[in-house]
Amino acid sequence: MKTLRNIFLMILAIGMLQSCIVSEKPNMEFFSDSKYDFKGAKFASINVPMVLAKSYIKKALKESGESEETINLVKKASKIKVLTVTNGSKEMLQDYSQYLKDHHYEEWATIKHDGDDVNIRVKQDGDAIKNMLIMVGSKEKELVFVDVKGNFTANDISKMINSVSEK
Repeated sequence: MKTLRNIFLMILAIGMLQSCIVSEKPNMEFFSDSKYDFKGAKFASINVPMVLAKSYIKKALKESGESEETINLVKKASKIKVLTVTNGSKEMLQDYSQYLKDHHYEEWATIKHDGDDVNIRVKQDGDAIKNMLIMVGSKEKELVFVDVKGNFTANDISKMINSVSEK
């Protein structure tokens, strides 16, 4: 019986950690479209399992001195996907922006910080925000996309944006 239990726990742990594997295939819908020509862009993606990550992310944010608003936002997240793109083009970003408009994402904020651009877009269902996309672009054609699913309010995101803008 002990052996059966240990095997079950090991399979469960492997299944949970499997989603942590970094892949060279995009994990976001627009970028996984095989018909689109990305012209030499390279991808690295990871799906973050929230069961394992929430406590680690909250602890790291507290240690780095992040605001309480950002930490509260992490508590409400249910799924996070991260995608990095190297050698991305302006045309790809324009097409991505059009894709987001077509899928009812609203642009909420664009923040410029140390030569990097941070763009925050949300998809609402009534008053509740179900999806938030954060894009960070640098001068070196490196892009980071973070897709956060959860149940947020406009007030939650506004507080987080204001706390980041004040720094």
